[in-house]
Amino acid sequence: MINTISALQQHLNERLGAKIQRSKIAFDELTIEVKATYFLDVAAQLRDNPLVPFDQLIDLCGVDYLGYGDVEWETKTESFSRGVSENSSARFDFDRTSGSVDYDGKRFAVVVHLLSIPNNLRLRLITFCEDNDFPNVDTLVNVWSSANWYEREAFDLYGILFNDHPDLRRILTDYGFVGHPFRKDFPLIGHVEMRYDEDKQRVVYEPVTIEPRVLTPRIIRDDQRFSAADEVSE
Repeated sequence: MINTISALQQHLNERLGAKIQRSKIAFDELTIEVKATYFLDVAAQLRDNPLVPFDQLIDLCGVDYLGYGDVEWETKTESFSRGVSENSSARFDFDRTSGSVDYDGKRFAVVVHLLSIPNNLRLRLITFCEDNDFPNVDTLVNVWSSANWYEREAFDLYGILFNDHPDLRRILTDYGFVGHPFRKDFPLIGHVEMRYDEDKQRVVYEPVTIEPRVLTPRIIRDDQRFSAADEVSE
């Protein structure tokens, strides 16, 4: 009976072999990464695994790694820094190759969270889209039907296409929405703003009037300084 994360990692490494690019345990969770060409095949094997059947897909999402590891303000000594000026003397260029983060330049990824109900084990499955300009992977709808709306959400927010999806339409944004709002190069203020027009008695769209400003920079930490709740004494 496989009922521990370490046993699961060893079992999947033996069963899937070279199809696994990376396998890592962190915070008592196992994450495996596979190439997009093996994504559908590995998913089917995980579902039909006789020893650890991952019979339920509980989540699927997209990730945009554009600018991953890039920060503009020094954040090593404080919990968070807040930038308010683009000309701040505290800005610096971060070398993304100096950390322990695995990053190979591929921009979009699909992350799947699976649950094995009989074994009470969870697994995170990741694949990177090979094409940064036209990101696409095979749909998992025929493996787990619950992937349907999750994949539509990833398409809507990130523009990731799922090959052979039965009904790949936007699911969250409005009709005629232009762009994909969770992409890192999508402006935080958006392209248009909406309001209700009393004269026309309908919602109208107008060019956005908000001016962009610098907020909290992206921060990547590997020291886990905030992984456990601190005890506060009064």
